[in-house]
Amino acid sequence: MFIQTEATPNPATLKFLPGRSVLGQGTLEVRTPDDAGRSPLAQRLFEVDGVSGVFLGSDFVTVTKAKGEWPQMKPAILGAIMEHFLSGAPVVADGVAATHEDDDEFFAADDAEIVSTIKELLETRVRPAVANDGGDITFRGFKEGVVFLNMKGSCSGCPSSTATLKNGIENLLRHFVPEVQEVRPV
Repeated sequence: MFIQTEATPNPATLKFLPGRSVLGQGTLEVRTPDDAGRSPLAQRLFEVDGVSGVFLGSDFVTVTKAKGEWPQMKPAILGAIMEHFLSGAPVVADGVAATHEDDDEFFAADDAEIVSTIKELLETRVRPAVANDGGDITFRGFKEGVVFLNMKGSCSGCPSSTATLKNGIENLLRHFVPEVQEVRPV
């Protein structure tokens, strides 16, 4: 099994491509070892000293470190990913699907059409580009011209995330949806 690695804009995060499906659809962010029980793969990765976060995408795994250096950590992470896939264990425990936080969304009923357009733009133009960098951005809400987004994976805590939000996503949404005045992370 050959696993490729890619740098991300976040120096504390590396993207690992195992060459096979990780989560066919959806994403799963695991921020602590206590939350890793949902994913045997995440559990293995948190056993590597210095790992502080795991993000599972459709065909990639993003690992965030709190301490340590990548040249020392990378072989252990590659080994954990390889062992997991070769073991045949599921990526996500039986009956536990990738999280979709639609229940937490907030917006006025009058804004449903605007929100639909915002979500379509995020799905077709923003999320694919962000996934290339090992992260994800999801819609959380819309209120008084402000779009609230949740940043996951390599996007969470990334030094360039503010520029991505303001110069990229905010400009895109304002261009296509005049009601949008600002974009903020939650």
